[in-house]
Order: sequence, then structure tokens, then C-alpha cells
Amino acid sequence: MTAKPNLVVIGTGGTIAGRGNAAVNTSAYQCSVLGIDEVLASIPHADALANLRAEQLLQTGSENFGNAHLLVIGRRVSALLAQPDVDGVVIAHGTDTIEETAYFLHLTLKSAKPVVVVGSMRPPSALSSDAALNLYDALAVAADPASRGLGALVVVNDEIHTARDVAKRNSFKLEAFGSPYGPLGYVVEGVPRYYRRPARPHTLDTPWSADALDALPKVDVVHAYGALDRRVIDAIAADARGLIYAGTGNGNVSESLIGPLRDAARGGLRVVRASRTGSGVVVRNGAQPDGAFGWLTVDDQLPQKARILLMLALTQTDDPAALQAAFDRY
Repeated sequence: MTAKPNLVVIGTGGTIAGRGNAAVNTSAYQCSVLGIDEVLASIPHADALANLRAEQLLQTGSENFGNAHLLVIGRRVSALLAQPDVDGVVIAHGTDTIEETAYFLHLTLKSAKPVVVVGSMRPPSALSSDAALNLYDALAVAADPASRGLGALVVVNDEIHTARDVAKRNSFKLEAFGSPYGPLGYVVEGVPRYYRRPARPHTLDTPWSADALDALPKVDVVHAYGALDRRVIDAIAADARGLIYAGTGNGNVSESLIGPLRDAARGGLRVVRASRTGSGVVVRNGAQPDGAFGWLTVDDQLPQKARILLMLALTQTDDPAALQAAFDRY
């Protein structure tokens, strides 16, 4: 008989730890009120999957997470993965910024052990809540040897997504998450089924380690709109190391902002063109002469993911060519 794996389940709060006053409260509820022990205890047969150990690391909605929270989570998960009696880690997390935390872990953890980040769109108290099944599926994925070496994963709504690609696309529906190239696989009847692997380097194949990061540089995101004032750009340039400019279409920049963004880049701000459309490739030297202006492009990264990557890249280099190479590689 094969021994069950040893998994640590980390609680950080979120809807998966929420509670409503009535069973019909699927969107109006108290967030982050249940401890991870209580959430785990509500899941039938969870202990059949693995030997489980729960740990309450944080207890707040993920909309509150900043750079310091990312570092706390990264260091703790890294420490757990280094323990020989830990075979994998599951993180119960709010869905608002789950994709950012997962991507940070995807790029900074130095282990092939499974790391699964999971959340829910409805609290455990709601009718047809997805909390219990999502967490059960996450445990099943983390316990499966096939999940080793895939980087950080996000499990929601029967789907297994790579942290690099997944994003929250809806504010309240159960099928709120998706990846532009589809999930890596599904969880069917409690059993993971994989159909593809991540193509870009991660975890052991990146130059960043959660253990070596003391702080993250300030990188802001600005979404383009018709009346965006140059004073926004000027304020960011005075305070930040980088700017993800989520332009219209293919990362387009209005005529009124070309000068301010060009000047900001010449002054040392690393300006990265992205798109507010939610998918697609931003072509370098396509819509704008990026090389001449000193700008970078995200390839296919969403603005919030590009912010994570730029922060990490800036911890090791300020060279525009090297920063662009990071976007092209990861």
C-alpha cells in the first residue's frame, strides 16, 4: 500500500473562509472569518487523500495583499517545501488577487513539489458553494505525483491552471477563472487529469528566490482611457521604478502621452507597454517605436502579471535589454 503524501494547507482568508447570514448570500457575506482548520473539517474524506496539517498564516481578503504579503507567503511556502516530510503545499486564498500571488510563487519557489493555490467564488455557507469541492480538488492535485514540476497551480471550478496564465475574468460567477490557452487539465471525480504542461520556465529555472528577497521595488499599473492626464505619469515617474502601461488595443499610447512616457523612460522609469484588452500579444516596435523611446513590451502578459515579473526582474537588473529578455523568456 502506497503511503499517503504529507500536505500542509495554509489559510490566508478570502471567500473560501467567509460566511453569509443566509444560504442565498453568494455575494454579500463576511470575508475571512473561518479558520483553515474549520474549513478543512467541513470537507468529507479530505484525510483520505493525504496526511494534512493546517496552518493559519494570514486572515484577510486578498484585495488587501501588498508586496509585504507576497514576501511573507513566499518565504513560508519555501520553508515548508524545504522540509523533507512535506510533499506539497495548498494555499487557501481570496480570489481577487489569487493570480498575482500564484504567479509570484511560480517565479520564486525553488522546488518541484506541488504548490496549489485555491479559492472559491461563494462562501462555504452559501447554497451551491464551490468552496468545499475546490479545496478537495486542490488537495487531490497537490497529492498527485503528476503535479510535480509544473510550478504553482491554481485549482478552481474543476480546472487546473498554470499560475502564469490564469486570471479572474468575472466578478461573481462560479466559472470566473480562465487561461488564454486553456487549463492544463481537469479534476474529474476527484482525480486530476493533465493534458499539457507549462511552456515557459518557472520555479527551479528562474533566477529569483523567495528566500533571497528582502523587498520588492515599486511598480505601478496605469490603465489607459480617453482623458488620462500626463500628471498621472509624472507622479508615478517621481516615485516608482517601473510602470506597466495598459494601453488600448495593442498597447497603444495616445499622442498626448507619448512625450511624458518617453521622458519618464529617459529619466530612468522602466515603462512597459501592455494591453487593457485582457489577451493577446503586444508587439514590440509595432504600435510604437519602443526601442527608440526606451520602452519595453509584455509579450502576452496581463498588466497585473507583468507587474509581478517586472518587480522581480528589477531586483537584479535595471538594464532595459535584460528586462525585455525577461518578458520574452518568462
